[in-house]
Amino acid sequence: MAVHALSPALEAFLNEKRFASLATINADGSPQQTVMWYLLQDGKIMMNTARGRRKDQNMVRDPRISICVEDGYRYVTISGNVELIEDDDPRTQADIHALAVRYHGQERADAMVEESFGKQERITLLLAIDHVIANGFSDE
Repeated sequence: MAVHALSPALEAFLNEKRFASLATINADGSPQQTVMWYLLQDGKIMMNTARGRRKDQNMVRDPRISICVEDGYRYVTISGNVELIEDDDPRTQADIHALAVRYHGQERADAMVEESFGKQERITLLLAIDHVIANGFSDE
């Protein structure tokens, strides 16, 4: 079922600890996919990546992206345009820390920032929820 907003059931599903498959568009038009941490935040999907990867290069060139979050035949696909928040904004480090806490807990997240993330140029990705396709939910 295609919609333009998230129902409470879809929000609950996305708020569970899951992974998103992010799809971007390569320069030759072919798809590029990456498994990502994400967080539903203020009506957008927030993700974060290190600078210099194929996906951030693709998004600079073409901001259209989509993610798919699945649990077997239950899934949500969200597509829209992404806003990139660059490393000179202190939010990028705060965002990767928030994601690390979500997926690994406070103690491990603090260590990950100290050992790795804090030494990297980071980019926050904010996906506007322009189009939603959901399958396997009772409120479809």
